[in-house]
Amino acid sequence: MVHPMEQFALLHQYRDIALFLLRAAVTVVFVVHGVWKIQNRKQMAANLGKESAAGFFLFLGITEGLGALGILAGLFTQLAAAGLGFIMLGAIYMKTVEWKVPFTAHDKTGWELDLVILAACILLFLMGGGKIALDRTLFGIF
Repeated sequence: MVHPMEQFALLHQYRDIALFLLRAAVTVVFVVHGVWKIQNRKQMAANLGKESAAGFFLFLGITEGLGALGILAGLFTQLAAAGLGFIMLGAIYMKTVEWKVPFTAHDKTGWELDLVILAACILLFLMGGGKIALDRTLFGIF
């Protein structure tokens, strides 16, 4: 009879598939949010009372989209994950310090999702894209 912990150990063979699925999920989140920032950059800047910040939101949206596509392809995965992780640190800072948003809230988005996305970025930074990634094909790393 196989010990239950040995059965869990068998799941390690799917590590690269799991990393790819995590990369795909992170990509969806950042692409959706990046496109939204690009399309609504003027409104976002106006909501902050800083109309001159529209260019920053454009830059942020493009950066999120390109970083996310890099993560999906597994190209410069660790660099892209570090950049997106810093963006998430900025988002958490804004929500906690500037806007005083609680961890969870019923009337607005808390910062719990931001924390999970930051953790995913840290994981990808530390582990790389896995074997299903262009990093492995082009550079021999994973």
